[in-house]
Amino acid sequence: MDFDEVVLGRRSIRGYKPDPVPQPLIEEILTIAMRAASSMNSQPWNFYVVTGEPLDRIRRGNTERMLAGVPQSREFRIGNAFENQHRDRQVGVAKQLFAAMGIARDDKEKRQDWVMRGFRQFDAPVCIIVTYDRALDGSDDAPFDCGAVANALVNAAWSRGLGTVINSQGIMQSPVVREHAGIAADQVIMKSIALGWPDEDFAANAVVSERRPVQEAAVFVGF
Repeated sequence: MDFDEVVLGRRSIRGYKPDPVPQPLIEEILTIAMRAASSMNSQPWNFYVVTGEPLDRIRRGNTERMLAGVPQSREFRIGNAFENQHRDRQVGVAKQLFAAMGIARDDKEKRQDWVMRGFRQFDAPVCIIVTYDRALDGSDDAPFDCGAVANALVNAAWSRGLGTVINSQGIMQSPVVREHAGIAADQVIMKSIALGWPDEDFAANAVVSERRPVQEAAVFVGF
């Protein structure tokens, strides 16, 4: 695929085949992703790539703690709940996903199961946890740069037939993630990225989220 095909064709994948992903392929994807721009070439990112039993322990710990009502302990600040047009977009994609999956508004059981999928890393065979150096904590550049490398990562994966979804649910219980992924104390947990081979029979995988037109998002000056 050329660049435009990758960017325009990529979509978030929330249903995966159980097939393993070879480590050399993940290393290849990370090599491409790490060409992302960063502030003054600081390259603040690190990656903990988790699969197998350690990932299963993270899934169990996340879901058990969330169902038990343990408060979330996400390390990177969440900020305020979305409002206005941002909330509208959040609700809009949720409606698309629920419609694809046949989840009715009043079906609490299925809606709860959908939420739990996020805490299970969407049952993907691989989870990539993106962290940044704690020495940079408080800098706006470090999370900005991590966003850039995450975007490059998901596109590199897509170009090789792999699906991803960037999510926060999988890192909401940070003590669990730290323990089973062996994350160093000098790292701040930023995001998690589920990765694997897309299950084409999973209905939500066909959902393409809407994007604003350029005319709405961009202001051109001096043209």
